[in-house]
Amino acid sequence: MIKHLKAILVTFLFSITTVMVFFPILFLAVFKLLIPLAPFQKQIHRALDWCASQWMSFNNWQQSVLLPTKIDTQGFEDLSLEQWYLMVANHQSWVDILVILRLFNGRIPYIKFFLKQSLLYIPFMGFCFWALDFPFMRRYSKAQLEKHPELKAKDIERTRKSCEVFRHNPVTIINFMEGTRFTQAKHNQQQSVYRYLLTPKAGGVSFALSAMNGQLKQLLDVTIFYPEKIPTYWEYAGGGVKTIKLHLRQLPITTDLIGDYSADEKYRQNFQAWVNQFWQEKDQCLHDFHLAAKE
Repeated sequence: MIKHLKAILVTFLFSITTVMVFFPILFLAVFKLLIPLAPFQKQIHRALDWCASQWMSFNNWQQSVLLPTKIDTQGFEDLSLEQWYLMVANHQSWVDILVILRLFNGRIPYIKFFLKQSLLYIPFMGFCFWALDFPFMRRYSKAQLEKHPELKAKDIERTRKSCEVFRHNPVTIINFMEGTRFTQAKHNQQQSVYRYLLTPKAGGVSFALSAMNGQLKQLLDVTIFYPEKIPTYWEYAGGGVKTIKLHLRQLPITTDLIGDYSADEKYRQNFQAWVNQFWQEKDQCLHDFHLAAKE
């Protein structure tokens, strides 16, 4: 009963702070629309990110006060708020996102996702996504691309334009390469060659690198491990997660990692080989975590 009450309280506080941060974002977004001058826009973008960061700081504080979860970290040296990052992480639970925001807030530029264009029309949230410069893309089906291959180039170009703001404002773009949350059933269905991971989707990362047009300089490879079991959001919010382990390493994003994934066969093979190599290393990191947990 106490765990459920705690989860309700944590969720209520999340909801209240989300509503509260909407109003300053709305205020700043109006000025963003009315004054399109580049120097002013740069400062507005930074102010909007600051609002989002303060929202996360309060939520981090309430989690640290209300929840007993201890998060052990490795490799958090040399992070910067002035760097352009692409973050890649394994994905097991909605808790992953809370943990990532909790640990990286204030250490790197505010984390943003590539979003489908349809999400713009979600009441309140769609407006906030737009105001905070989340990059939007319109993805086409395989059938549409086969009939109109020129749409692929338009998708990249449209997304690049939405990313122009990041040329002068550092950003962190996150990608969950598995494309879905890990479950043993999905692992078995895929017949994944990895012990603790689903097969990575290299195309999404390649798209992000191409859309950002060389602006992303470092890859943050995040590995999340839950020693007890993979928790649900409600278990985490109710204080049922004692320990989480997170390993971080930085890899350079070199120019050979940027190319046309759909049209350049040689580039695609090389990129897939690069992805498979560091995915194997991530799998080994999780294996080491599992062995340590059994000791």
